[in-house]
Amino acid sequence: MKILVVCGVGLGSSFMIELNVKKVLKELGIEADVSHTDLTTGKAEKADYYIGSPEIMEQLEDGVRKTISLKNLFSLPEIKEAIQKNIVNN
Repeated sequence: MKILVVCGVGLGSSFMIELNVKKVLKELGIEADVSHTDLTTGKAEKADYYIGSPEIMEQLEDGVRKTISLKNLFSLPEIKEAIQKNIVNN
């Protein structure tokens, strides 16, 4: 499974979110390839799930992509809840 963390610029914040997503996945015992990128690259890159802010995810939604919106991008409890809801329970 490939998870792509997407933000506007694709630098610092998405890298920190990527680390938190990896931490939560490890805690849940889920193996995945997680990386981060900017919105423009994210639109062209294939992934099983895309994670980011609601504003960024709106721009990626196309009826095919599985997007996961986070209100607080740095909240481990919110990331864990979103992963459980969208990945574990699907």
